[in-house]
Amino acid sequence: MDKFTAFLKSIDNFVWGLPLILLIILTGIYLTIRVHGLQIRHLGKALRFMVKNEEGGEGEVTSFGALCTALSATIGTGNIVGVATAIAAGGPGALFWMVVAALFGMATKYTEGFLAIKYRTIDEDGHVLGGPFYYIEKGMGKGWRWLAKIFAVFGVCVGLMGIGTFTQVNGIASAVQNYFDPTTAHAVNIFGRDISWFVVITGLVVTICVALVVIGGIKRIAKVSEVVVPFMAILYFVFAITLILCNITRIPDAIVQIVQGAFGCGDVSEGVRAVAGGVLGAMMAAMQNGVARGIFSNEAGLGSAPIAAAAAKTKDTVRQGLVTMTGTFIDTIVICTMTGLSIVIAGSWLNPELEGVAITMDAFSSGIPFLSEDISSFVLMICLVFFAFTTILGWDYYSERCLEYLTNRKKGVVQVYRWVYVLAVFIGPYLTVEAVWTIADIFNGLMAIPNVIALIALSGIVAKETNEYFKNPLNRK
Repeated sequence: MDKFTAFLKSIDNFVWGLPLILLIILTGIYLTIRVHGLQIRHLGKALRFMVKNEEGGEGEVTSFGALCTALSATIGTGNIVGVATAIAAGGPGALFWMVVAALFGMATKYTEGFLAIKYRTIDEDGHVLGGPFYYIEKGMGKGWRWLAKIFAVFGVCVGLMGIGTFTQVNGIASAVQNYFDPTTAHAVNIFGRDISWFVVITGLVVTICVALVVIGGIKRIAKVSEVVVPFMAILYFVFAITLILCNITRIPDAIVQIVQGAFGCGDVSEGVRAVAGGVLGAMMAAMQNGVARGIFSNEAGLGSAPIAAAAAKTKDTVRQGLVTMTGTFIDTIVICTMTGLSIVIAGSWLNPELEGVAITMDAFSSGIPFLSEDISSFVLMICLVFFAFTTILGWDYYSERCLEYLTNRKKGVVQVYRWVYVLAVFIGPYLTVEAVWTIADIFNGLMAIPNVIALIALSGIVAKETNEYFKNPLNRK
């Protein structure tokens, strides 16, 4: 297993090397320039559109339902486990690069949502299919269909072996075990490893719940997401902001650590610098981990969100683009930042005995003095369980749509895939944390490449129609 993990790590380092990091960040910067900093100038309008559904639009779910489906896939273990692993591997500076990538990523997400509506297809029975595979084929031309198919193949892989299944259910099982059986006192030997009974039971329960929902398709997924996502996001926000307020005097020092760590300097980065090989190496470690985990969390540039956006009941490309970009703002600039601040304030990332969700749990357990450790850990566990569960649902929808494109909408293939997806959820808890996250990173990077190419190629259309939209004084309010 160690050799296999090392092999995966070498592939991951190649995929998420400097070229891809620069490609994603520079694409976000380029799109920001083309839409004139729209993600900052019109953020208020976007947040208003987020909670106000459009009347008279065609689609399968409301704009809010489409956003919640997208958020269900983005707000997950990346916000709780991903931030922790990024800071543990790259130091506090990883949070800085995560936020920077998200800021420019909002322009990327806007472009994705815009193109999703512009190039989607709607059948006579109202079934909607859209996303990168269609804006590549219809926007760039049929000669680029091969690129659309590559994206769809990677999309299925990300759902089945990356963000959608392994990482989420593994995070759920780890959180439950860390709370109920941290020493693995109640274990059974599976695949030559001692596995806690709590992991086994959790895996079974999650698998059954996923099966009950995904078999119902997009409308059932959207209904569950519209209820669970807002409630859990608010609960986590209140919980995290309480921790930050309780330690408000430590915030300035935490910010200094984050900024210094981002550029490979400061005492807080000594451990990372020693491993990475100097100041430049520490800066690259922070940047690589921050951008990679940030993309894992908010999915800006991956091309996943436009698959959900395409199903929205709307006819306004700009409006849906604005709604879509709020997902990155909520996911990373709000939730991931609060998680990262909590971890840096508590210093939990410095404990070599902790990994993954255990880092975040330690931060929340020690950071709120008027709550017992058991209560803090329990609330965080519940948040992670539901966040990860809805991510599993959202990515089933994404990967199904990719499969529909590849198979010309063969319903039988999709039905079989749903059960294969459920099987992947079932085996996820028994994989190692490092291997799981490495596999997810690899497929994330591969999926992003064809989508980013399309975003750059079609940016002129987006810029032209967006500028025309905001020339109307009524649309600038």
